[in-house]
Amino acid sequence: MFNVVRNEPAPASLSGKRKYDSEDVLTALRKVFHKKCYICETSEPSGVNVEHFIPHRGDEGLKYDWGNLYFSCDRCNNIKLAQYDDLLDCCDPNTEVVRAIKHKPPMTAYARKLDIEAQSNDQKTQMTAELLDRVFNSDHTPNKAVTASFLRHKVFDRYNLLLDQLNKYYAPVALDKEKEEALERIKLLIAPTAPYSAFISWCILEDEELRPLLDGYIGQT
Repeated sequence: MFNVVRNEPAPASLSGKRKYDSEDVLTALRKVFHKKCYICETSEPSGVNVEHFIPHRGDEGLKYDWGNLYFSCDRCNNIKLAQYDDLLDCCDPNTEVVRAIKHKPPMTAYARKLDIEAQSNDQKTQMTAELLDRVFNSDHTPNKAVTASFLRHKVFDRYNLLLDQLNKYYAPVALDKEKEEALERIKLLIAPTAPYSAFISWCILEDEELRPLLDGYIGQT
């Protein structure tokens, strides 16, 4: 999960309260969420939903509230449904969702599990961590097992990109220019616009040398 700034005005179609997933709503949400699912961070997912962050349960106000509409992939939307209704809000400027939940990337391409760890005991953080754990690890149906494995593999691909830059930065004969270039590329990997940025950010947060250099870029929108 990553922090988001909702910097687009409410789409015109919402004012009529006829349809909450019109084309102008989807277009605006794609911009706001950098074309990423707000839960799993998959970029440009094949199937998308206009997700109600707080389940509307027939409440017209929540159903068409621009601030309650989020960009979600089919898989995350199906797992969340109305069961998870008290989550950390990635659009809340007072909540650093990246730091609230540790995302540990897989060590191999076909790892059986990703570790998701809440960093506090409050209900919102615990519930959000539980949802993320299900998203990345759920295997209670054959389809969920296959799509979870595919998702973990995609996270590993991004982790591999980070490893390439870490090898360049920490090379015994690395020049200052090469170190600087590696740092700039790592900044791209931890940017909110990048897929699975929370996983890459936590690798940096746990690196004693790189954290002081890059901490200020983590979670910045």
